[in-house]
Amino acid sequence: MAAGEQSTAVKNRGNAKERVGIVTSAAMDKTITVSVTRLRGHRLYKKARKTTRKFKAHDEKNESQVGDLVRIRETRPLSKTKRWRLAEIVKAAD
Repeated sequence: MAAGEQSTAVKNRGNAKERVGIVTSAAMDKTITVSVTRLRGHRLYKKARKTTRKFKAHDEKNESQVGDLVRIRETRPLSKTKRWRLAEIVKAAD
């Protein structure tokens, strides 16, 4: 496998899930907590409800802060609770 072919193989590792959420904690070293909110319909009453789920994501350079809107991407298990990696900071906090 040539060098050019290997780099494209690394980029196309499958369909990794991506989520967009707000950083709620950046107190840990190289780890952020991201809250992802989505609308779900109630099964019986069909009314839209907000549900929030927290994910721990790896932030290698400690560049995100609380309040940032970030995109996280699914990755291999990095620790007991970390299964996501920071892909990009969509909007920095004011």
